[in-house]
Amino acid sequence: MNHTQTVGVVGCGTMGTGIAIVAARAGFKTRIYDLNAGNLELAHKQAAAFLKKSVERGKLAEGEDALIMAQFLTTTDINELADCDFVIEAVFEDLKVKHAIFKQLNEVCGDHTIFASNTSTISITEIAGGTGRADRFVGMHFCLPAQLMKLVEMSPGMNTSEQTFTLAWQFCEALGQRPVRTRDTPGFILNYFLVPWHNDVINLIDQGVAEPADVDLAVKTALGYPLGPLELLDMVGMDTQLLLCEALHGVTNEPRAACPPLVKRMIGAGRLGRKSGRGFHRYDSNKIFGA
Repeated sequence: MNHTQTVGVVGCGTMGTGIAIVAARAGFKTRIYDLNAGNLELAHKQAAAFLKKSVERGKLAEGEDALIMAQFLTTTDINELADCDFVIEAVFEDLKVKHAIFKQLNEVCGDHTIFASNTSTISITEIAGGTGRADRFVGMHFCLPAQLMKLVEMSPGMNTSEQTFTLAWQFCEALGQRPVRTRDTPGFILNYFLVPWHNDVINLIDQGVAEPADVDLAVKTALGYPLGPLELLDMVGMDTQLLLCEALHGVTNEPRAACPPLVKRMIGAGRLGRKSGRGFHRYDSNKIFGA
């Protein structure tokens, strides 16, 4: 039986906010930590808007959104995560940054606390090596948008104990998610396919083969995907796509994982996707998906 009661989420970007919504919605006391108070305020507003919309759509009972938000605490003080039973890191793909965060968390949190990373491309074993508790560390890769997608790729590192992995698996199910076990390999299942495929789509646009809206329409109509690849890329963000490419290509040397030139040009132009109001498509708000 899983005894997790309080969940910490590190990083309040699109993914961190989504994971925090999932945790709070499942009934856990949820603390979301970030250094930027403005980003935390935005995450709080986005979570409230998403849950309000869930009530309107009949996914939650009237007033249930307020009860969930009462479980949702934002903080710029990492010490507020001291009593968490489970902490999920969801910052950008940089091993040094992740190690620095987990070093702090290891000093703050109790020995029983299990650490997890939402990384999609960096080795779980490598991250675990800088945490001070490699036996109590696991990979938990949520799918974007986490508040709507059920899949979580669960990956043990070389030193992850079986007890830790079992508890993490039970916790994932308690969140209402659907875990699948993967080896600690670059990209796990989804991003092993998605990063090169998205790069192919980006190059298709750069070559002028079709307009972004038409590519998305073709994929959704023919393949039955709920989102087109360029809609998903706008949600991920060009800055994140660059990091994903660098991490996956750096490990695999797969030519199709190399970052397309168009991504860097779009970053230079400030066209990051939903977060900036324009990517491959234009957006009139920065609400998270489903809000």
